[in-house]
Amino acid sequence: MQQYKNLVADVLANGVDSDDRTGTGALSVFGRQMRFDLSKGFPLVTVKKTFWKGVLVELLWLMRGETNINFLTDRGVHIWDEWADDKGDLGPVYGEQWRKWKSSELYQAFPGGLSGMDFVEVDQLQSVIQRIKNNPNCRRLIINAWNAGMIEEMALPPCHTMFQFYVRNGKLSCQLYQRSADLFLGVPFNIASYSALTHLIANDAGLEVGEFVHTFGDVHVYKNHIDQCETVLKREPLPLPKLKVNLKRDDLMFFVDKQCHKMSWDEIQKVINLTGYQSHGTLKGEVSV
Repeated sequence: MQQYKNLVADVLANGVDSDDRTGTGALSVFGRQMRFDLSKGFPLVTVKKTFWKGVLVELLWLMRGETNINFLTDRGVHIWDEWADDKGDLGPVYGEQWRKWKSSELYQAFPGGLSGMDFVEVDQLQSVIQRIKNNPNCRRLIINAWNAGMIEEMALPPCHTMFQFYVRNGKLSCQLYQRSADLFLGVPFNIASYSALTHLIANDAGLEVGEFVHTFGDVHVYKNHIDQCETVLKREPLPLPKLKVNLKRDDLMFFVDKQCHKMSWDEIQKVINLTGYQSHGTLKGEVSV
């Protein structure tokens, strides 16, 4: 995970002092990229302990199209609590856009429904998986979370906004564009989440894993995380763990939609199995809301 350390060093050395929405203040750079060869190990950050349970439970929550935090909190994951309302709802955030993309303008114009028009909702995830299997050279293997007509309805506008898959030589790669990146707290989650998603879809399509490419707009270190980031730079990366998906080909979405909500964390991690993870100690930091 030298790539992560290098980016931390870049932001601390070159970051511009920036005001921000949260009032915390940050050091910020614009336009960066990291690349990870997934065949060489699973890129779970090792220079600080990363909450793997939170990564995987959140990913399944996203893939299920859920926008209420109950699936997360029932499994001891509280990373979205600060943004949820008193019922646990977040508005039409990532999961709804991945699985039920729709135009809010259409629904406002026809509040009683569109007779004979049942296709205003688009399951982007299912559609992309099928295209990967049936037309792997397609250049439209894209999922977009930035639904401009719904941003004001979301508890938090999407930070990881769009991702694209690429299939060549029997390998599946993924590139994520992230408009805003909390380098200390959020980015380790994002790296692991989209790398795991690439593993899951590759397994489902009978492909090997290729690269995860992480492309950024605004990359920032909040000022209350600078000390922790300086500690990160003093630590040497450790060997990467391995990820194994114990699902048969074509079983992924049945597992996501029909099975995993009934499963405990111990049962889930037998299906999506991480082994060999070792890390330096936990570094805590306050979330800027």
